[in-house]
Amino acid sequence: MKKGLKIVTIGGGSSYTPELVEGLIKRHDELPVSELWLVDIPEGEEKLNIVGTLAKRMVEKAGVPMDVHLTLDRREALKDADFVTTQFRVGLLEARAKDERIPLKYGVIGQETNGPGGLFKGLRTIPVILDIAKDIEELCPDAWLVNFTNPAGMVTEALLRYSNLKKVVGLCNVPIGMKMGVAKALDVDESRIEIQFAGLNHMVFGLDVFLDGISVKEKVIEAMADPANAMTMKNISGESWEPDFIRGLDLIPCGYHRYYYKTQEMLEHELEASKTEGTRAEVVQQVEKELFELYKDRELAIKPPQLEKRGGAYYSDAACNLISSIYNDKHDIQPVNTMNNGAIASIPDDSAVEVNCVMTKNGPKPIAVGDLPVTVRGLVQQIKSFERVAAEAAVTGDYNTALVAMTINPLVPSDKIAKQILDEMLEAHQEHLPQFFKSVEA
Repeated sequence: MKKGLKIVTIGGGSSYTPELVEGLIKRHDELPVSELWLVDIPEGEEKLNIVGTLAKRMVEKAGVPMDVHLTLDRREALKDADFVTTQFRVGLLEARAKDERIPLKYGVIGQETNGPGGLFKGLRTIPVILDIAKDIEELCPDAWLVNFTNPAGMVTEALLRYSNLKKVVGLCNVPIGMKMGVAKALDVDESRIEIQFAGLNHMVFGLDVFLDGISVKEKVIEAMADPANAMTMKNISGESWEPDFIRGLDLIPCGYHRYYYKTQEMLEHELEASKTEGTRAEVVQQVEKELFELYKDRELAIKPPQLEKRGGAYYSDAACNLISSIYNDKHDIQPVNTMNNGAIASIPDDSAVEVNCVMTKNGPKPIAVGDLPVTVRGLVQQIKSFERVAAEAAVTGDYNTALVAMTINPLVPSDKIAKQILDEMLEAHQEHLPQFFKSVEA
């Protein structure tokens, strides 16, 4: 009989790891993790050692029987794992900075998971995650893969479409952040709030909001119409909504919708920021530097509050709740990225969607919402087309497919500009996009 659970975190040297460790410690009674393996690549070894040593101190201070292992050998770590979480960044923050800066030269938003930046993050990430999926299939075929790597929707789409894994869930902290934002706006405890989520990753809407089981959507919409309630993420400028637009939409948008409904303002904000404080990636590099300095402190044995400055707040709660619900067959409701299977009528059944699901030991069971409201249906379908075509480009390395993906994204104004950005970004990221350069070399 196997004692305890084995969890493997790929991208274990991430600044987010203390969040995850805190979440596992907090739930140790219901989630008996005996082994936590933190895996990284040689370039991330120094960070892995710093964050891993902090993780060991945290576990020791908490007095829970959990062994923390640090390794650069992914295959060694994966053997017989029960859960695998992925939180890596191909090309590190330097690649993200290019994703953000290059499109700005062409008057296009440069952002980590939306527009050209989101496309390129997907192109770099998908081949790597499919490689990891092959290892999981071989070394721990019964493990659940919980993906937090962005762009989570596109990555989950690729896993469902191009890998043989059946136990795949994509996860994002946007819904939990929205729930916290609503609770704050209404001045109530977040445990009393339920939101009916439906859409795609970073393109998810609250169709309805309940306080103690009673709909308070109108009240929340009025709160959002108030410029004092920005309700956004740490990594997105809190441009306030046009009050009449929010009332007309009659839905709760997420922070990322600002890129689509306030494109001009967001672009101006990014251009200004890139000249003054730097792009978001450059700001994060500074935040990370400070965090890792803190993590080195031998007296530190808890997650430092400064970690909230990163955009991934509440991530560990989302990840650990999900793992615990699958392990304990809880049948509670959580929003995740999973196969649609008819939950959203406006999206193909075999596509990844972000929707409320009942969490069982057999994974997420999506809750049907029917058609999306006509006001947002077209935008969501357009982004799903973009994700599908982008995933295909990532797998095939086909230039023309990548150009179509870039052009059909609503943030890119023309095929000509799309081609210019594509060419410059392919050049800039050549090292991490071998699939596009193989035929050239041959």
